[in-house]
Amino acid sequence: MSASPQIYETTLTVSTYECDFQQRWKPAAFFQRLTEAAGVHAARLGFGYDAMLAQNLYWVHSRMKLKFYRFPGPGDAVTIRTWPKTIQQKLFYIRDFEVLDSAGEPLAAATSAWLVMDAGARRLIPPQSLDLQLPTVSARAGLDEPLERIGMTPGGEERLVAQPGYSAIDLLGHVNNSRYVEWICDAFPLEDYRDYRLDWIQVNYDREVRAGDRVSLRAHPPAAHPGMWLLEGVNLANETRAFEAAVQFTA
Repeated sequence: MSASPQIYETTLTVSTYECDFQQRWKPAAFFQRLTEAAGVHAARLGFGYDAMLAQNLYWVHSRMKLKFYRFPGPGDAVTIRTWPKTIQQKLFYIRDFEVLDSAGEPLAAATSAWLVMDAGARRLIPPQSLDLQLPTVSARAGLDEPLERIGMTPGGEERLVAQPGYSAIDLLGHVNNSRYVEWICDAFPLEDYRDYRLDWIQVNYDREVRAGDRVSLRAHPPAAHPGMWLLEGVNLANETRAFEAAVQFTA
C-alpha cells in the first residue's frame, strides 16, 4: 500500500474471465477495477458509500477517460494507484489513476469526474455547498487532460440495442458504468480489435439507465480524426441521451 493516505495503492492479478480473445485485459475490466479502487479509497478517507449515505448523499460517476499503453494478460500482476486531484468547473470532483505492471512500468492512466447527489431530492449538490474536506493531491496527474463534453450530434449508425437486466444493475439501482463500456466495445467488430490497437476511450455519463430500458447505441466516424469514433447511447423509452463516448483506435 502507498505510504501516503491521500494516494491509495492496491495490487491484483488479472483473471482469465476478464480477458478477451487475444488474452488482453478487457477495457470494461479496467473500468471496473479502477472504479472499485476509487470506492475503497473514498471509504478509507471517510467518504465512502455508507458515510455519504448517512448524510443523505451519494457519489455519481460522471466522466472517465482512460489511456491504454499496454494490455496485461491472464495471471499478470497489476498495481492501481488513485487519488483525489482537484475540483473542476466548480462542480466535478476529479480523481486520477495510474495502472502499472509488476516492474512498475505504465499500463494505463486515467482521469475521472464525480458529482455528489442528494439521495432524497435526487439533485446535484455543488462542492461549495458542502463541507466534505476531501484531501487532494493537485500536483500529481495520472492523465493530465480535461474532461470536457464530447459534443455529439444526434443520429449516427445504430450498432446495437441493449436492454439491461439483473446483471447490469448496481447497488444504486441503475446500470453500472462498466456495462456501458461493454456496450461501446461491442459496437465494433472483432476484426477491429485484431487489426488495430485501442488507444483511449472516454465515457461521459449523462442520465441513468434502469432495468428494462432499451438503449440504442449509435456510432459516428468523424472524418477529421482517422481511427476515432463518437458514440452515444439513447434511451428509447424517452429518446434522451444516456451517455456519450469517444474511442480512438491506432494502427
